[in-house]
Amino acid sequence: MRFQANRDVFSEAVSFAVKLLPQRTTLPILSGVLIEATATGLILSSFDYEVSAQTEIVAEVEETGKVLVSGRLLAEIASRLPNAPVRFSTESSRIKVSCGSASFTLLSMPVEEYPSIPQVSSQTGLVPAEEFAAAVAQVAVAASRDDVTPVITGVQLEVTENSLSLVATDRYRVAVREIDWDSGSNSTEGTITALVPARTLQEVGKTFGHSGTISVSITNTDDRELIAFTANKKTVTSLLIKGNFPPVRRLFPETVDNYAVMNTADLIEATRRVQLVLEREAALRFTFATDGVTLEAVGSEQAQASETIDAILSGTETVVSLKPQFLLDGLSAVHSEFVRISFTKTENPNKPGPVLITSQTSREQAGADSYKYLLQPNLLLR
Repeated sequence: MRFQANRDVFSEAVSFAVKLLPQRTTLPILSGVLIEATATGLILSSFDYEVSAQTEIVAEVEETGKVLVSGRLLAEIASRLPNAPVRFSTESSRIKVSCGSASFTLLSMPVEEYPSIPQVSSQTGLVPAEEFAAAVAQVAVAASRDDVTPVITGVQLEVTENSLSLVATDRYRVAVREIDWDSGSNSTEGTITALVPARTLQEVGKTFGHSGTISVSITNTDDRELIAFTANKKTVTSLLIKGNFPPVRRLFPETVDNYAVMNTADLIEATRRVQLVLEREAALRFTFATDGVTLEAVGSEQAQASETIDAILSGTETVVSLKPQFLLDGLSAVHSEFVRISFTKTENPNKPGPVLITSQTSREQAGADSYKYLLQPNLLLR
C-alpha cells in the first residue's frame, strides 16, 4: 500500500478515528486504526465492539491496500509532523510514515483478526447539527457516571414524527431538551427510543456540531440494537444500552405558580463564591424572598458565607437546600440572560419538592427553548 495525503487532513482523520477508542483494552488489536487505500482515497476506521468511527478523506493513492496500525501512536505522530505532505507506505509487516525530513517506521497489526465495522442501515431522520450539539451538552451532564446502574449512564433519545427529545438522569436530577426532527419520507408511528451512552453522545455532539445536518439511523433488530450518526463523510456508530429507562417525565409538574426569576450569571457567580467554605457534597441554603435570594453556607472550622442577589418572586417565600455543583450544571445549560427557578410541592407541606430550572428571555417572559432541569438534593428516584 502506498499513498500521499495532506498533513492536516490526515491528522484530523486519524484523531477522529481514535477519539472514541477506550484508554485501556484487554484486546490490543482493538486499539488499532484500520486504514484502507482505495482508488478514490482513504477510509480510516476504528471499532471496539461497542463504538465505531469511520471517515473518508481524499489522498493520492499509488497502490491500494489495507493496514492496521496502533491508533494513538499514529495520532500522536500525525499531530506533530512538519508542514509537508504525508507519505505512507507498507512493506511486509512494516509501515513507513514520512513527512518532510521526519520519518517513522511502525509495526502493523494483523488485519485479518480485526472485527468487521458495523454497516449503517437506512436513515431514520435528520437533525440540525448545532441544535443537536447544544441539546446534548445541556442534557448529558445529568447522566449518571456510576456504572453500577448502566441504564442511567445513557441519554434516552425519543423520536416522534417531527421532534427529538433527549432525556438524562442520575436520580438526583433530570434534564430534558426537545429539538426539531426531520423524518423525511420515513413515517414515524408512535415513539422510537434509543438509549445511547452519554460519553459517546457527547463526542458526537462536539465532533458534528458544525456539520450543518446530522443523519441519524436507529436499528432495533433482535441481534443488534445500534445507532449511527453521519455527517461530512464521518460516521459514528454505538451499541444501545439495554434496559428500561426510568419514567422520569412524570416527575415534571404541569404548571408551577411559585417561582423566582433572576439574572443567570449573577446566580452562578454568587453560588461559586458562597460554596467556597463548604465541605464536599454539602448543600447550599437558598432563601427566596420578595427582596431577593440569599445564599448561605456553613463549612468546617466555623467558616461561613452569605450573599444576596436581586430576584423577582412570584408566590410565597421559599427555602431550599441544593448541592451547588448540581445547580451550577443546570444554570450553565440555561442559554439565556435570566433563569426561572420554580418550586414544586410535595404531599408534605413542610418539605419542598424539587426545583425546576428553565430559561427566561427577560424578567417577565419565559424562554422560548424547551430545556428543563429538575433538581433535588434527595433522590428523585429510588
